[in-house]
Parts: sequence; C-alpha cells; structure tokens
Amino acid sequence: MDWLLQFFDFVVHLDQEKLANLVAQFGPWFYGLMFLIIFCETGLVVTPFLPGDSLLFALGTLCVGGGLDLTTLLVLLCIAAILGDSVNYWIGSVLGPRLFRGENVRILNKKHLDKTHEFFERYGAKTIILARFVPIVRTFAPFVAGMGKMTYGKFMLYNVVGGIVWVASFLVLGYFFAEMPVVKKNFKLVILGIIVVSILPGVIEFLRERSKLAAAKSAQPAP
Repeated sequence: MDWLLQFFDFVVHLDQEKLANLVAQFGPWFYGLMFLIIFCETGLVVTPFLPGDSLLFALGTLCVGGGLDLTTLLVLLCIAAILGDSVNYWIGSVLGPRLFRGENVRILNKKHLDKTHEFFERYGAKTIILARFVPIVRTFAPFVAGMGKMTYGKFMLYNVVGGIVWVASFLVLGYFFAEMPVVKKNFKLVILGIIVVSILPGVIEFLRERSKLAAAKSAQPAP
C-alpha cells in the first residue's frame, strides 16, 4: 500500500523530485502508469482532478537526464489521450439516451441534448481540439460530444489531431525548458503558471459570453 499512498501524494502535489522517485521505483512500468493517468484524465468524467498539462510538462523535463525517453512518451501518451477521448465519447453515447429517456430528468431537458448535438455539429473541430488545453473541459468535451450524437468519424478526426498536438506540445516544451535555471529553481511556480494559463481561455470565453448577454439585454427596448 505504500506505493499507492505515494502515487496519491504525487497526483495531489505534483513535484519533479517525486516524479523522479517514481521513475526510479517503477522502472519501465512507469510508462504504463503515466499512460493510465492520461487515459483516465481524458477518458473518465469522474477523474477530471488528475494532472494533465502540468504532468506532461514535468515528464518532458525528465527526458533530459531524468531516465525517460521522449519518443516513447510521445507515442504512448498520444495513444492514451486518443483512446481516452474515444472511450469518453462512447460512454456519453451510451449514457446520453438513458439520461434523456424521458422528456425531463430533474433539471436536465431533452432540448439541451438537441442543442448540444447542433453545437458540436457546427463547432466540433474547434471544441474538440481546443478543449484539450482546458482542464475539466478536456474531460467533459468528448462525453458531451458522444451524448450529443456528434458524428463519430468527425469526432475521431479532431480527437486524433487534438490529442497529438496537446501531448506533443507540453512534452516538447518541458524537454526544451528543462535546463533553464529559472525552471529548475521555480519548478512548482512554473507548474502553477501552466495551470493558470490553461484555464484562462475558459475564463475569457465565459466573460465574453456574459458581455454579449449583457449587451443583448441592454439593446432590448424597454417595455
């Protein structure tokens, strides 16, 4: 059970030293462990708390003298990300009709499902690819796509592109910035910065939508 506690501590408090210790402890099996984390973070709607962007960046830094191979990570984690979204899509596809079997299910409404379908058919490419770079949204986007019955072929195309771009960009960034003194001395701050930057698009989009709604309301004639 010690390894389980160590793994949980690593997930909650991502740290380069702890990551290096796990590499030394698990050896080649470490790649499988990282595969599982990325797969679950993207494939299961119940595990959005798992690290994504920050983990990929940290793994990239360990490819420079840390005992990890960049090419192996690129291949395995791209597969994990693509498979994760695919599984999440089919979970949404199967559970969606059950959730909306009746006209209304608590606060859920079948009209919401229809609107989701229409939204993903129009903006599927932008949604599926950009969602990769937004924590939480990354975990739920494929589920909603499946629930909204987005065409699987269309979903899979952008799933593959988004998965490869997401994994490769953060791994490569970590690899090239690994030797920078500012990264070495302030690793935790760098990780925190990555998390903040990751959620910025969602915050900006939320504020933009609020601004549009406010403008639309103010434009309406007074009764």
